[in-house]
Amino acid sequence: MPEAPSTWSLAHGRSLVFDRPRIVAILNTTPDSFHEASRTGGVDEAVDRANCFADDGADMLDIGGESTRPGAERVPAAEQVRRVVPVIRAIRESPGPASGLPISVDTTLAEVAREAILAGADAINDVASGSEDDAVFALAAEHGAGLILMHRLRPPDADSYSDRYETPPAYADVVAEVRSFLQDRAAAAIRAGVAPASIVLDPGLGFGKTVEQNFELIARTAELAAMGYPVMSAASRKSFIGAAASPGRETAPAERLAGSLAVSIEHARRGARLLRVHDPKEHAEALRVVLAIGGAEAPTGGEAGSGLSSELPSGL
Repeated sequence: MPEAPSTWSLAHGRSLVFDRPRIVAILNTTPDSFHEASRTGGVDEAVDRANCFADDGADMLDIGGESTRPGAERVPAAEQVRRVVPVIRAIRESPGPASGLPISVDTTLAEVAREAILAGADAINDVASGSEDDAVFALAAEHGAGLILMHRLRPPDADSYSDRYETPPAYADVVAEVRSFLQDRAAAAIRAGVAPASIVLDPGLGFGKTVEQNFELIARTAELAAMGYPVMSAASRKSFIGAAASPGRETAPAERLAGSLAVSIEHARRGARLLRVHDPKEHAEALRVVLAIGGAEAPTGGEAGSGLSSELPSGL
């Protein structure tokens, strides 16, 4: 079984060490993101929030200019660039603590990713895994950028929330099919010149999966991690969490913090190395407590590249 690298290699000479699960704070520059509280109103507000996230314990920022919620309308490349590039540039020029954090740009388009990298971004978070624009792979290789590859069944504008499918997505084995897809996309990225140490895999929780299928992907994270790449958990405030936490009623994203913390901790315990979240402060505090229970030197203790399983009793 190949081991995931203990360090994620990024552009601009940056890297992220996986001596513990790392927190990626979501910074939206979109007016229609599904969690209303995550939206920012301009460059200054975005920079202030980024610096707060850094103070709160975020290890990285993920900045997007196009919502990927189910039913969201597509945003042209030029508009995405207009939204994200000034924010990235301003964060890099800021005297605050966020200026030195790694930054990923959440986009499926190479044009947007290129401008973001030139402005100071270090990684590309591509929810289409190169299927919309395969130039993303060559761009990542050219700049030595980190590359997050995600599984999705269909584009967001043709998808539904996990708890609202009229016809559930059909998989013979959701974990096996997600694993096969991600293995193929990672191989394609490597053929394009992307270094294996730059690749992270995301099972795409909430993208073309039912509530039950999302939880099965989390439960069987070890099978995805066995491919030899770090795994990202991107469950924060999604509908499948609300469906489990409050069965029998529809919840709003604002009600899903407790469930998000529970999922993130358990996903990390099962091997996820990156936690992409709306609430870095609460996640950082939860991780510190969990690592302290395990006897690690919170928040930086633990064996490099390990999950929480080695620090925690199995009965957590």
